[in-house]
Amino acid sequence: MEGEQHQQQRNARDPRAAYGRIREAGHAAGAAPGPYTGETYYGRPVLKPSPFDWKVSLYIYLAGLSGSSQVLATVADLAGGERSRTVVRNGRHIALIVVALGPPLLIIDLHTPQRFYNMLRIFRRTSPMSIGTYVLSGFSLFSVVAAAADFLAERSGPGQIGAKLLPAPLRRPGAARTLATAAGIPAALFGAGMSTYTAALLAATSTPLWSAAPRLLGVRFAGSAVATAAAALSLSARIDGAPESADTLDTVAAAATAVDLVASVAADREYEAEGVDGALRETKWGAMHTVGALATGAVLPLACYALAKGQAAATPPSGRNRERDESRRRRPSRGGNGSGSSSAALSVLASLAVLAGGLMTRHSTLSAGNVSAKRPRDYFRQAQPRLADGSRPAPERIGATPRYDVDPGGDGRLKRTRMPA
Repeated sequence: MEGEQHQQQRNARDPRAAYGRIREAGHAAGAAPGPYTGETYYGRPVLKPSPFDWKVSLYIYLAGLSGSSQVLATVADLAGGERSRTVVRNGRHIALIVVALGPPLLIIDLHTPQRFYNMLRIFRRTSPMSIGTYVLSGFSLFSVVAAAADFLAERSGPGQIGAKLLPAPLRRPGAARTLATAAGIPAALFGAGMSTYTAALLAATSTPLWSAAPRLLGVRFAGSAVATAAAALSLSARIDGAPESADTLDTVAAAATAVDLVASVAADREYEAEGVDGALRETKWGAMHTVGALATGAVLPLACYALAKGQAAATPPSGRNRERDESRRRRPSRGGNGSGSSSAALSVLASLAVLAGGLMTRHSTLSAGNVSAKRPRDYFRQAQPRLADGSRPAPERIGATPRYDVDPGGDGRLKRTRMPA
């Protein structure tokens, strides 16, 4: 009994044993635990960087592009009617990109084809990778059904391929189109997951840059996914001669790009507050993030969209010249001086910039995260318990003499002491 009491008294005065009571006592007394101020082990990394490379960056980009394209196609199908047939058809075709390239990219990255199959044998609701496997599988299944039914519905006339391949119940007028719409709804739901689950997959790791601002990372990926999908559909709509649909998609792309830009700026400030922004400030991936993802992928497109809207508003089509103005919008003039051709050129430039910026956003985030995993001080800084006001310890305090606020007596009175060896 005396030995147990002696051990309890010893533990009560041991900072390591009292550390479990620091947080509660610190909040009660208005103080907070001190920051981690110890040295690293000869500067060696604490974490092992992920093996993710350009293949995973490309998959994340295509997953967001294809998933949001399916979402936009389904919305256009349900709300736009026949006027949006071009958007619906192109959106369902773009959705097939990740269906065709996604599994090969993942299997190549896993190095063993059986691993993808093994992930389908179990389901873990706490694992973003497990959820992502089923999201990709469900998205692929319903996207293929929706695209195939839509393709055959447009070719279901006498003697056409749809009349030969479709079963008898689907040969009735509108039956195949109804099947495509019905399959598009769950495909769009899975598509929303495709646009965001990769952010959850990265944020669930211990990599400092990925886990420092998980919600903002999800908003960034979602905004970029919608923006790239709308930009791709806008380009395809202009190629197919549907400028009205392209203008609507440009508005969607501009709004999503603005959300992406705001979330990116907020995330950069959060990285700085968390002390993990060095991987972006001091490496080449920071230049790709700033010049490529933000300037090229957000600021330039927003400027182009604003100029295009301004030109369109400055030259409204009159009743007498409406046909001529519509003709100019559909077919750019040779000299390129018409307002319609200038607006179309700005739209194309903005769409290309959004597509390029979306890819650079994914790759710079992935690569800079791997760099942050090699920086031990980034990890130790982020691993510190938050102060009473919710902030992290100041970065300049890291590297000072190791001292801790402890509660040796258990009465809520904190004492400044050194951590024993």
